[in-house]
Amino acid sequence: MSLQQDVMAAMKTAMKAKDQTALTALRAVKSAILLAQTESGAKEDLSEEQELKILQKLVKQRKDSAAIYLEQDRKDLALPEIDEAEVISQFLPEALSEEEIEKVVIMTIESTGAEGMKDMGKVMGIVSKELAGQADGKTISTIVRKNLV
Repeated sequence: MSLQQDVMAAMKTAMKAKDQTALTALRAVKSAILLAQTESGAKEDLSEEQELKILQKLVKQRKDSAAIYLEQDRKDLALPEIDEAEVISQFLPEALSEEEIEKVVIMTIESTGAEGMKDMGKVMGIVSKELAGQADGKTISTIVRKNLV
């Protein structure tokens, strides 16, 4: 089943349960998917990689908004953002632990022969592609910096 069908099924469930937070998050996902499909011109299905990027972007937006709200001591605005991020995250593959990410980073550094920060972009590109949907860019970046000395 495609992501769009999964989202529609989840929307129906949220409507029946009268879960407004989940419904808002799922509508945002549906909207983002439709926008991405119309951008490409044709009504073709998106690749799984494109769908993962959309979901990651939506989760990141909500987490960033929640962080800003918490900085301003606005928990009333931060909680719905965090809840929506959790709803959207359920469509993403399970995230890897930092140890698992570090193993991939070290293997990539060894296989490419990367030395120092000048090779960070090369390592980041390979690792980001390999771990698409399983790790966010900020975590990968931190681990790459730590291992490239």
